[in-house]
Order: sequence, then structure tokens, then C-alpha cells
Amino acid sequence: MKELVLYIHGKGGCSGESDHYRPMFPEFEVVGLDYQTFTPWETGKEIREAVKKLDAEYDSITLIAGSIGAFFSMNAGIDAMIRCAYFISPVVDMEQLILDMMSLAGVTEVELKEKGMIPTSFGEDLSWEYLCYVREHPVCWTVPTRILYGSRDNLTSYETALAFAESHNAELTVMEEGEHWFHTDEQMRFLDNWITKGRSIL
Repeated sequence: MKELVLYIHGKGGCSGESDHYRPMFPEFEVVGLDYQTFTPWETGKEIREAVKKLDAEYDSITLIAGSIGAFFSMNAGIDAMIRCAYFISPVVDMEQLILDMMSLAGVTEVELKEKGMIPTSFGEDLSWEYLCYVREHPVCWTVPTRILYGSRDNLTSYETALAFAESHNAELTVMEEGEHWFHTDEQMRFLDNWITKGRSIL
């Protein structure tokens, strides 16, 4: 049986991050996907096409995705091809995140609709097209999923993560003092233990 772990990174990440997960899945092939687009409609298509090719080659695909990579994956229509998923600090409510960023930038929906695109002082461009797409394409995700969330996540609130987990029958694990970006030695040990434990569940 040919089994694959597919890693889909978050913003600023790369496919090479997949190397970290090889020791935890010694009997699997582990590959990362470097997507080249950055909107849910384009990136979703890119991920879907890549997973279709992998699905023809492997008997089983396990997904590991972080942050916006999880959001893109859930918008890709790949549910039927994924056996199970591990989401690390996933963006599970993009509409709320955009609204939060609009509030932080002092931008109203009327202004965004009129201008179409508004850059912000914190480096994110606000897009009316993006917001409309998210509203018109709510996430539909049916894959058995475990979620790792840091209590100090600055993008997604605990309430939002919990609501998603409960509505999608996903298991939510919270690391106290964990951040959106898991990167310290302590955080990575927690993540590794979480993955290892999850292998006996999913």
C-alpha cells in the first residue's frame, strides 16, 4: 500500500518544511506543495489538480496543512481524496479574519466595495473580490481532522476555532501560550507529540 503525507504550508512557508514530518511518518512518502497563487479560487484549483495527480499514484493521502494553507485546502474540493487531516493554526473563518483586518485598518465595507483593493499599514491588501468570494463559498469540509491551536493565536480566536471544530466534528487541541506560528523548541515538541498521538486516533 502506497501512502502519502502531503504538506501544504502557510503564508511565507515552503514545501521544504515537509521534511520536519518525515521522522513521524517513516513508512509514508512525505512531500510538500509549493503553490504559486494566493487567492482561494486560484490556489484551490492548483491544490485540487495536484491532489488529483497524487490520488492516482497513492492508495492513501494524509494532509498536514498550516494557517492559510488549511483554508486553501478546505476550498479545494479535495475531501474525497484525503483520508485524514492535521491542521496547525488553521484559518477556519476567513470572512471573520478579513472583517477583523478591516476593523484594524479602519476600512468600511462601503469603502472596500468602492475601491476594490485597499493596502494596509500592516502589510495585507484588503480585497472586495476576496471577501465576496469567501461569503459566496462557505467552507465545506468532511475529512476526519485534528486541529492544533495556540492560545496566543493572533489571527483566529479560540471561540472561532472551537466553533469550527464542533461543527465539523474535529478534535481540537490547545497549547497554552502557543502562538499562531509554532516555531520555538517547546512549541515544536508539543506539535510533534500531537502528531504522534494523532496517528493512533486518525
